[in-house]
Amino acid sequence: MTILSNGHLWKHSEFIENKNFSFDKNKILNSLPKKEIDDAYSSISSWKGYSPTPLIELNKLSTELNLNKIFYKDESKRFDLKSFKALGGAYAVEKVSEGNKDIIVATATAGNHGRSVAWGAKRLGLKCKIFISEFVSDARGQAMSDLGADVIKVKGNYEKSLFECIKQSTINNWQIVQDVAWKNYMVVPKFTMAGYTVMMKEIVSQINQNKISHIILQAGVGGMAAAMIAGIARYLENVPITIVVEPDSAACVLESIKTGKIEKIDIKRESLMGGMSCGEVSLVPWEILKNSVRYCISLPDDDISKTMKLLGNASFSDEKIIAGENSAPGVISLITSCEDEKTREKLRLDKDSNILLIGCEGDTDQAMYQKLINQ
Repeated sequence: MTILSNGHLWKHSEFIENKNFSFDKNKILNSLPKKEIDDAYSSISSWKGYSPTPLIELNKLSTELNLNKIFYKDESKRFDLKSFKALGGAYAVEKVSEGNKDIIVATATAGNHGRSVAWGAKRLGLKCKIFISEFVSDARGQAMSDLGADVIKVKGNYEKSLFECIKQSTINNWQIVQDVAWKNYMVVPKFTMAGYTVMMKEIVSQINQNKISHIILQAGVGGMAAAMIAGIARYLENVPITIVVEPDSAACVLESIKTGKIEKIDIKRESLMGGMSCGEVSLVPWEILKNSVRYCISLPDDDISKTMKLLGNASFSDEKIIAGENSAPGVISLITSCEDEKTREKLRLDKDSNILLIGCEGDTDQAMYQKLINQ
């Protein structure tokens, strides 16, 4: 190896197979119906400034790993928000405000979802309340404030900010626009997931007859991963090998897949992968993920900054890619899987494999990005 061979050992923390795996397209599309997926694309593709984000070939990395192709969906170019989340929260705001332009929308966020909700509210002239934990950077909070949102910082982690959002919204009759589902709150999270499926619609037109053999999906509460799997059910004829990757400090999908039921994680430390540091799978995504995810991988933070730097200096492709800390895990898990012979064999990664990775964000916090790539 040349790019990767400097004595550095790329390792994941845990790798498991889902013993309950069964990819049932009809069942998946019962959870997130075709009409909701199609309606989301029809609406979002008509927004001012819409254009498909690039699908970049990581040709240098595919040669290094002896794979056919690696496709990287670059969501750093999504509107002006630099994240796939722009598709979900803003679309959900549009849906919940149909016929009622006087509502106040509220959400809890680790950053990117909140920016999307704030942007969606600004587009429609709505007031917006956003609850963030003490671990969300000042820059991310300011970005939401700059979009006109009232940003409220809550002591504690993401779960504490969500609790406060629900509490205050109930008292003040605000409309919660959350990407997390719970009992009696299922409809709005489906809107956000439907928005995310736009990525798969675009990808289908970008892969030029190449058949995707594997897809690696980051997970926090599971909304993006489940949405992309619904997109596979809606738009792809073949079923790729589905892999979910998470921080090892917050591997709630992995732990839930192990037992076949939702497991809550007590997060002892916050990961660099802040947007993925979630302690519990959301109910709506779980209905899709529990059977349709084939493998789960958890990662330490060790290789995040290194991978961001390698993407940014064009080590993996012919162009420089600005990739935030939540974009790196897909790349890292592919490298670790290829470097571990048993995992590579289990995943059937070979010279004919075409891998799809989701670069879910760019430098949404520019100061944090610069700090990480210059470590």
